[in-house]
Amino acid sequence: LSVTSVEDPVIMSKIRQNLREKHARHIADLRAYYDAEIHSLKQQLEASHKTASSEDLNKINQNLADRCDQLDAALNEASARIKALENKNNMLEKQVTDWRERFYAVSNTSKVLQERIEEMRTNNKEKDNTISRLKSRLKDLEEAFEKAYKLSDNKNTRLKEENKMFQNLLGEYESLGKEHERVKDTLNATENKLLDANTQISDFKR
Repeated sequence: LSVTSVEDPVIMSKIRQNLREKHARHIADLRAYYDAEIHSLKQQLEASHKTASSEDLNKINQNLADRCDQLDAALNEASARIKALENKNNMLEKQVTDWRERFYAVSNTSKVLQERIEEMRTNNKEKDNTISRLKSRLKDLEEAFEKAYKLSDNKNTRLKEENKMFQNLLGEYESLGKEHERVKDTLNATENKLLDANTQISDFKR
């Protein structure tokens, strides 16, 4: 069965109905065949009664009785086999239902993981952009710091203020860098979970 057939209850219902109809036709064909055999044997018996002797009739009757027993045994065997096939079909239907539910659960998990990964990638991209801006600001501040150091005679106060700004900016940069690394680790773990879910989906599809 394809994955589409497993997911479509209408197709599954049609498959079950076709199997039942096939079994019913098979039983009807068997009964018709054996009824025809019995009818033919009865005709042979009636014809033999008119021409055969008593010993021949007993022999024919015994052969016919044996043949009827064989046909009856064959019919019982066929009925038992069809019953076994129906039981197996019911078991397979339950198994397909269980697999369908498990497939839906794994698919939903995969979808949630995919959404989380996309969200984390977006946040990660935003943090990358923030880090890039901070690097640019840090570079500007370094240039301004060097320029102020060269040009200002009364530089101690300004140096302290700019150094404080520099330290604050550096601390913010380091904090964002650590957060960026944590986001990357979480993203990698989530991608591994998604890979496992996709592997399970492939298994269910097979």
